[in-house]
Amino acid sequence: MKELAALKAAVRRFAKARDWDQFHTPKNLAMAMSVEASEVAEIFQWLTAAQSARLKPSAREALADELADVYIYLLRLADKTGIDLLAASRAKMKKNALKYPVGKSRGLAKKYTEL
Repeated sequence: MKELAALKAAVRRFAKARDWDQFHTPKNLAMAMSVEASEVAEIFQWLTAAQSARLKPSAREALADELADVYIYLLRLADKTGIDLLAASRAKMKKNALKYPVGKSRGLAKKYTEL
């Protein structure tokens, strides 16, 4: 938890030093995060399932960079909106456990409304 708080503070300082707070509105951060998530998907575009599980080193490095971009924007968006990501994730996991009980969802790739 301390590492997450330290990273959040570092991202905040990074943006402040560049006077980017004026651009880091929740809307803009959400859009930027979506663009970066699309860049993650682009790495896997046209790969087979087997190829996607065994990325070449250059693709793996690109994936690490793009995942970091998504994570940084997510962290910044949560910071700007006052959402505790750890608490929100824990709460969402509890909700997911209710939506996807093991007995009904194990081994299935169905949405909870189809179980």
